[in-house]
Amino acid sequence: MNRKQIMRFLSGLCLLFVLVFTSCASSQDSLSAIRSRGVLLVGATGDYSPMSYLEPETGKYVGFDAALAEDLASSLGVRLAFVPTSWPTLMDDTLAGKFDLAVCGITITSARKELALMSDGYLENGKTVLCRTGDADRFTSLEAIDRPEVRVMENPGGLNEKFARANLPRATLIIHPVNEEIPGLVASGQADVMITETLEAEYYVSRDPRLAAPLLDRPFTRGELGFLLPPDSGSLLEFVNAFIAKERESGRLDELGEIYLRSKDGGGETVSRSLSPIAPRIANDRQRR
Repeated sequence: MNRKQIMRFLSGLCLLFVLVFTSCASSQDSLSAIRSRGVLLVGATGDYSPMSYLEPETGKYVGFDAALAEDLASSLGVRLAFVPTSWPTLMDDTLAGKFDLAVCGITITSARKELALMSDGYLENGKTVLCRTGDADRFTSLEAIDRPEVRVMENPGGLNEKFARANLPRATLIIHPVNEEIPGLVASGQADVMITETLEAEYYVSRDPRLAAPLLDRPFTRGELGFLLPPDSGSLLEFVNAFIAKERESGRLDELGEIYLRSKDGGGETVSRSLSPIAPRIANDRQRR
């Protein structure tokens, strides 16, 4: 190896060191910046009960994920501030650094992990059908739904729309911009089916006797919910994963499940009016999927 080759090798080695160091420093800054700022910025769509819903009367975010975000901010020793986002812009807002992380019923997918970081799973979920009670015996398979006369209503930009387009090509797909309005529109007959998550379906069925979720115990897919972070947030991701493990071990995830995911009637009794009820399951082991 001559002198010129040696110099090129050393230059390349120095460049590699700089890139690694810069990446590590950037990753470390994601956590230290939050603590220096004193505020954890959390992206949320605010349209997904019972996970993260923006109450129009109070302007406050409520639900399982909203409470989980509060716990995370507390563990960091900082205040919590929610940053509005939407399902169509969720990934772009994450990559643009509009918030430190997002948590609002976000399913862990390989596509999302190719672009950004996702935490360990903290809650199991899956795609299922929400329909009127009178149609519960009718819509028990994708084949039964995938017909031109069946009106399927979804909100834009999320995995529900993608699932409907991929699996129900013959059904009449209606895109409605406000996610939380769709169950009521199905109940009132303006649509026949909503493909949604088991958690959301169980929530609305327990609160509206006109609705049913006949496949809660047999969802079309199974997955887990996780936190979504910008790709340069390695240190924050480590903290979040350790936080999830601690919340699980302490029983806090189960406690939040009892508060937000188990159905309550007007007298405070635990009930379920779905035809095939299942209790939401806390994700303890990624291998169970």
